[in-house]
Amino acid sequence: MKVTVDKFSGFCWGVVRTIEIAEQELASHGALYSLGEIIHNPMEIQRLEKEGLKTITQDDLDGLRGATVLIRAHGEPPETYRKAQERGITIIDATCPVVTKVQERIRKFHLQGYQVVIFGKKEHAEVVGLIGQTNGEAIVVKSVDDLSNVKIDRKTVLFSQTTMDKPTFYRIKEELEKRVKNLVVDTFEDEALDFHAKDTICGQVSGREKKIREFAKSNDSIVFVAGKHSSNGKILYDFVRSENPRSHFIEDVSELEDGWFEGIQTVGVTGATSTPQWLMEKVKTAIEERVVTTVIT
Repeated sequence: MKVTVDKFSGFCWGVVRTIEIAEQELASHGALYSLGEIIHNPMEIQRLEKEGLKTITQDDLDGLRGATVLIRAHGEPPETYRKAQERGITIIDATCPVVTKVQERIRKFHLQGYQVVIFGKKEHAEVVGLIGQTNGEAIVVKSVDDLSNVKIDRKTVLFSQTTMDKPTFYRIKEELEKRVKNLVVDTFEDEALDFHAKDTICGQVSGREKKIREFAKSNDSIVFVAGKHSSNGKILYDFVRSENPRSHFIEDVSELEDGWFEGIQTVGVTGATSTPQWLMEKVKTAIEERVVTTVIT
């Protein structure tokens, strides 16, 4: 049986940047606080914890006067920066530049009096930061069914959490166009960031769809590796599953099952933009070892 790791999978450059910033600080000082999980991958978090990274919550900031705290790629609302300054906390800002651009655009439209609608998950860390740019006034929607809260007589701008799916975004856009006379879907673009704010969905997430679908179809079975709380992981896995029903979602090698590989000739290992390459290689090795053991037995 042949096991292949998807060469187009692994960290997006925004996550690579965040991890590198954290590792540089840990190498220099041996300890660092991350406000929230640095990425949605428990295996990578465990690796960084061994190097001195400690994950904290907003409630912990009061007891960290004078400490150094990392803002992860998801970003934070303005209130977090104000709170840190008041407590003498040094901020290392690793917000993904794509997210920073979306924050800036949302803040601009809010100050111009627009009703801001965000396609995303209300409790997601990135969306919390985006809502913060509007003093908590933005309306968050996950589907067309959530549009009842949008005031149709106000000038409105539509944005998206960077890791959401394009088809649902455009269904929401089309429905808003029917209801709202003055609707803007921002057209800011930055090729250097692979960022197209027509939908403010990160190109490194949406751009993987075609390749991951092809990878799924080219293998008898797929093992998709990601943190269970990863938004882009869920979206990418849906693409994989739609192309190959013999697909399995795991966080770590302990979840592999021997029965998945019976009668299989080719297995593909892929993952989310928050899945480290070393973990996918570990899964590949574990699958190969399981097959060998089964044959010997």
